[in-house]
Amino acid sequence: MHTTSATPDHAPRVARLVALANKLEELVRSGAVKDYRELARLAQVSPARIAQIVLLAWLAPDLQERILFLATDEAGWITEHELRRIAREPRWDRQRARFEQLLARRT
Repeated sequence: MHTTSATPDHAPRVARLVALANKLEELVRSGAVKDYRELARLAQVSPARIAQIVLLAWLAPDLQERILFLATDEAGWITEHELRRIAREPRWDRQRARFEQLLARRT
């Protein structure tokens, strides 16, 4: 049975993290918070954790969109750690290739 795309109330964890990464980036960029350290303090998490999450905003925009709309069964086996590894690649074409490799290994 194929699960359809997740509803906003039940979005897969990786999709929620990608959305959060973009929201955190926007808070700093807009000046709503001074910097990532302040963001960490307000969120009561370590600055390292904020950095891990924000790294996901470095994914190519089309990959972020794909992740946001992944079906729950597809997203269930993609880990945050794997996405962070892909996001560390500065070239979007290589990110896309690594993401496709990740998907191919799982199917």
